[in-house]
Amino acid sequence: PSTIKVVLKGNLPEMVTSKDVILYLAREYTTEVAQYKSLEFTGPIAEKMSIASRMTMANMGVELGAKFAFFEADQKTVAYLLSYVQEGAKKRVGFFKADPDARYEHTYEIDLSHLEPQVAFPHDVGNVRPISRVGDVKVDQAFLGSCTNGRFEDLRIAAAILKGKKVHPETRLIVFPASWEVYLEALREGILETLIVAGAVVCNPGCGPCLGGHMGLLASGEKCISSSNRNFKGRMGSTEAEVYLGSPATVAASAIAGRIVDPRQKKK
Repeated sequence: PSTIKVVLKGNLPEMVTSKDVILYLAREYTTEVAQYKSLEFTGPIAEKMSIASRMTMANMGVELGAKFAFFEADQKTVAYLLSYVQEGAKKRVGFFKADPDARYEHTYEIDLSHLEPQVAFPHDVGNVRPISRVGDVKVDQAFLGSCTNGRFEDLRIAAAILKGKKVHPETRLIVFPASWEVYLEALREGILETLIVAGAVVCNPGCGPCLGGHMGLLASGEKCISSSNRNFKGRMGSTEAEVYLGSPATVAASAIAGRIVDPRQKKK
């Protein structure tokens, strides 16, 4: 497919993550901007992102219609791969970039220095509002996890917000680490203990309620703030429920408040 280049410029503000970036792109350019095309993310912000943060955006490229979404490879990419390959294969690990004269269907240059946390409203990933325009939305459930945002850094962000606090008595917080590797790392670091003490229910790694599988399915009329990738009608249980998408920071802060709130306020 033809390729769209997205140049991410500036510096992300505190408590604003790659999840907020991809939701912002869905809002500004629609969920069909890259229909059957390829998305290439590059620029200063992309370079600073961890592999886990890049995975979040690449994962959700499909929500912008993309057939394929990727980040420009660099030394971070190589270091990540080297941690997983056998010794004999390490000398073969390298990377390449687009040629200087590579042709793109479109190039979007975006300064994200003033981006605020973003929230996708039901029932469309592109139905996004900045946190300052969310209003008063009470949530029955907060879901932290999925292939999009269940990695170690996501759990660590949530734990930093929840440390010393309690989940709202009328809200349930359900946590699904993305893998056993993530689960064990969070266990060793004391992150799972912090989440549990705050009132979260930590489950075995897996998809959980993200696609209406198990644990945390929504009943009719319930609302959930979720770090997952999709919020279609009936996605997480009842077709009469509502799923809102946000970053792990937004999920954690909202679990404390019992309603969708700005994570920057809870961090202070």
